[in-house]
Amino acid sequence: MRNAWGDMAGREFFDTNILIYASDRSEPEKQSQARRLLKHAIENETGVVSAQVLSEFFTVVTRRIQEPLSIEEAEQVIEQLSILPVVDVDMMLVRQAIGTCRRYRISYWDALIVAAAEKAGCTRIVSEDLNPGQTYHNIAVVNPF
Repeated sequence: MRNAWGDMAGREFFDTNILIYASDRSEPEKQSQARRLLKHAIENETGVVSAQVLSEFFTVVTRRIQEPLSIEEAEQVIEQLSILPVVDVDMMLVRQAIGTCRRYRISYWDALIVAAAEKAGCTRIVSEDLNPGQTYHNIAVVNPF
């Protein structure tokens, strides 16, 4: 099975910005691409998110995008996304993120994304924010835009 980039499919961790673009009408090209990627990941059971990502998503889409979603709309999107595996943030993940932060000199919040992706056995992190082409703990960062 191949992923959306034609590579052999592995688990893909979706960063918050991908979920936000899927709901943000102000960037129609990015919205279309993000929706396509998420649809593919759901259909092929390759996508993963974390509780952190869903929490950040909720905050941003209900307050910071040009046309905010209502709380109910954001909750519905989160319910739809909950079909994906969701990595919980626990003390072990926090410790792992601190180590990743130290090793790669990235922000704690980015390190928490990397730690969650590693915990879920992902081979890619789909993100516009992290450095595309960078590898953290053998997990490649891919910018789909």
